[in-house]
Amino acid sequence: MRQPHVDDFVRLTRDIPELSLHRGEVGVVRSTWFAPTFAYEVEFHPVGLDHQTRALVLAEQLEVEEGSLLDSDALVGSALAGAE
Repeated sequence: MRQPHVDDFVRLTRDIPELSLHRGEVGVVRSTWFAPTFAYEVEFHPVGLDHQTRALVLAEQLEVEEGSLLDSDALVGSALAGAE
């Protein structure tokens, strides 16, 4: 698995209860920190909240999301609805 880069979509692999972030939530890497340890600043938009949450997250708490984050069936359904 490759390491995240700025602007990559990433998924949490474990909860961060102090920030109300849950395993499986998707965020965007906004910066990389190198000291005192390697970490990523990730921006999340938690469901049900009207604000963003930024967190410093270690590499082992993330996995990079490859490919589209959108469900292709949802895209087809919305395209068909717009054609009516």
